[in-house]
Amino acid sequence: MPDWLFAQLPLAAAWTGYAALHSLLAAMGTKDAILRRFPSAARYYRLGYNLLALILLIPVLALARANPGPLLWQWSGVAQWLAWALMIFALFGLIVASRDYDLPAFLGLRQLGESSATIDEPPFRIGRLHRHVRHPWYSLALILVWAQPMSAAWLVCCVFISLYFVLGSRLEEAKLIALYGERYRRYRARVPALVPLPGRSLDAAEAAALERLDP
Repeated sequence: MPDWLFAQLPLAAAWTGYAALHSLLAAMGTKDAILRRFPSAARYYRLGYNLLALILLIPVLALARANPGPLLWQWSGVAQWLAWALMIFALFGLIVASRDYDLPAFLGLRQLGESSATIDEPPFRIGRLHRHVRHPWYSLALILVWAQPMSAAWLVCCVFISLYFVLGSRLEEAKLIALYGERYRRYRARVPALVPLPGRSLDAAEAAALERLDP
């Protein structure tokens, strides 16, 4: 193992612990177990989950910053302009995709104004970018992280972020199938997860038909 990679083992361990805890808290079984014991906490769960994920991410990124390791590559010339263009495209795409989410509910803010008994899951909707990939935020975030200059620590971060997005999307989809049933199964069979593919997208009429399908 190269010395620069061996030096990043603590960072790899930190990312592994973060991903494991984040996945555990996101699991429906964990949420159900907590809410059975503390039913009044239902309206705080999403916000608490997001805040905890953000807080726990700080020491992981601080560790990467404290020990960046050698610079493995840096974009220059035409490649640098391309990297900047890709980052601008990804940021614009994130803004567009955010319009297809109920951001207050996603962040956990809307639930604060509801009683625990009235909190419902959002209806099944297929946004504009969701017609081409099932997880557009993940796809666009991957462009952002891989377009950066690559130190040893950041390479470890990119690898773990990529793996977590792939594995995390599968865990997330297990919940979506439980929520939306046949609609989501058909959607998943038609639209790729992270990378757009020719012939694997929905037009507006097809998306609307899937939304109306009985669960």
